[in-house]
Amino acid sequence: MFTHPSALRLLTVHAHPDDESSKGAATLARYAAQGVDVMVATCTGGERGSVLNPALDRPGTRAELTRIRREEMAAAREILGVGQRFLGFTDSGLPGPGEPLPDGCFALLPPAVAAEPLITLIREFRPHVVVTYDETGGYPHPDHVMTHRVTVEAVEGAADPDRCPEAGEPWQVAKLYYHLALSRAWFQAMHDSMTARGVDSAMGEVLAGWPDAPPALATTTRIRCAEQFAVRDAALLAHATQIQPGTGFMAHPREIEREVWPTEDYHLARSLVETVLPESDLFAGLRPGEEHG
Repeated sequence: MFTHPSALRLLTVHAHPDDESSKGAATLARYAAQGVDVMVATCTGGERGSVLNPALDRPGTRAELTRIRREEMAAAREILGVGQRFLGFTDSGLPGPGEPLPDGCFALLPPAVAAEPLITLIREFRPHVVVTYDETGGYPHPDHVMTHRVTVEAVEGAADPDRCPEAGEPWQVAKLYYHLALSRAWFQAMHDSMTARGVDSAMGEVLAGWPDAPPALATTTRIRCAEQFAVRDAALLAHATQIQPGTGFMAHPREIEREVWPTEDYHLARSLVETVLPESDLFAGLRPGEEHG
């Protein structure tokens, strides 16, 4: 299945189809273009997601959403040049206050059980680097929080020879990162730059409603990938039921983004190799001459 067994390998774990294109997609495209083996693990099928593009919110779309979102994911992974695997769990949806999670959904499973398909994938793919969300999920969607828990469980479990022995030989992931996508600092920098240039910005409203929260994790690693922003955008637009062109994240001028914030940013959560912070490469400490595994 994997054509470059000696290549560096990157696995990113996401909750739903489209998350891989809205969080770190330019990074994936950059590394894939460099010859890194890149794999996306998608925990759920996004079955309970909303149809956020009014042009596609028509009779029949909801009934076919599982199929449509798989087709969108296939298109996005081709654009990014990466592999992708669905882990087979059921979308939990986003219940309102006081509403229960639906029976059998991803977020209600014991993390140790839900980690098993990911343990299998890690042992098969043998990634040097894994990227996922921090313990908050990036935002409080139950599937995002669960994705963090399951990924940490699987990274640990994949290295344990007593865990899931039927899943193949143990594999030790060298580095684990968390996304720092769409941070308050990013919104502020973009808003300030757009305003200074006389460009209308909807980001002031976002910033005004930003919840009080603990300080963000430290940025340890910045990946320069402005040249891949167009690929990122094309992959995101491939998730057509989830993205309305010209609105939200698709509204700000890309030339301003390339100038003001040309990186995608990460927090190094764990490393078994020596590295010097801040980093400009997820594989710092793992390049030829410093191989792990």
